[in-house]
Amino acid sequence: MTTPLVDLQVNGFSGNDFSSPDLTIDQVIQITDQLSEVGTTAYLATMITSPMEVYRHNLPILAKAASDSRLKGRLLGVHLEGPFLNSGEGARGAHNPEWMSPGDTKRLQELIDLGGGTVRLVTIAADIDGAETVTGVARENKIAVSMGHHLADGEQIARLRAAGATVITHLGNGLPRMIDRHNNPLWPAMADDGLTAMIITDGHHLPPDLIRVIVRAKTAARIVVTSDCSPLAGMPPGRYHSLGNDCVLDPSGRLYNPATGYLVGSSATMKQCMDHLASLNILSDDELRQVGYENPLRLIGRDTEIKSNIKDQNAK
Repeated sequence: MTTPLVDLQVNGFSGNDFSSPDLTIDQVIQITDQLSEVGTTAYLATMITSPMEVYRHNLPILAKAASDSRLKGRLLGVHLEGPFLNSGEGARGAHNPEWMSPGDTKRLQELIDLGGGTVRLVTIAADIDGAETVTGVARENKIAVSMGHHLADGEQIARLRAAGATVITHLGNGLPRMIDRHNNPLWPAMADDGLTAMIITDGHHLPPDLIRVIVRAKTAARIVVTSDCSPLAGMPPGRYHSLGNDCVLDPSGRLYNPATGYLVGSSATMKQCMDHLASLNILSDDELRQVGYENPLRLIGRDTEIKSNIKDQNAK
């Protein structure tokens, strides 16, 4: 695909990690330049659930990087994927449950302040205590709220939707392998026309049939493709430690924790995810542009500004 691509979930790239306690602004610049080389026009730096000292170190660095003229129109801000997640088996995914928090509004406000206005998206589990109150704080700060890493039922999902959540983080993932066939987070999320679904189409996170079902339920108007690109994307196959997990990167690109079998993010770029989705022949070229570029920008309220900036860059 040659269309510009916007990725709302990038955990790192080529060995550098946005959640590392040793993060530097030079690493952020390096990641951004490398992503540009592999087709990611713009992105959100994603911090997974971390100790508060890491947030206090990293969020100001990301805020400074986002204001750097070299990264203008490329680093769009921050996605907080945690710490407000369900710590249960399967729901927590690769996140460390020891660092998770219930819906603590003071903690969220501190994270927002540390980010200096750069937090654009926060993922919150719909079934934790205080989910609605932290959603309210996020919306007061003009931050998009996504539900994910939860075991929520339809009523809990509806309540968080009413509180202001408009998105589902990587629909179909962040769940235990075995769930109730009817009472689970998938069906109410797909059935709610007010919720946009972020999906990881790297060929490992979702089977083609489920991608087709999600597209039919949501249509291109309510889908955002994301890579969930891990710090090991761009690295050769092998055994690694990443995002707090001992993991294996297969030659196929599958990245997983061999002890649990759960995936540890993705090794794919946004372009690879979009190419895989295009190969399924579900969406037209215009619809692919919508789910990989227009919808992500609209979701975080940056569509007019960034489209104008990209147009200026192409004119040079």
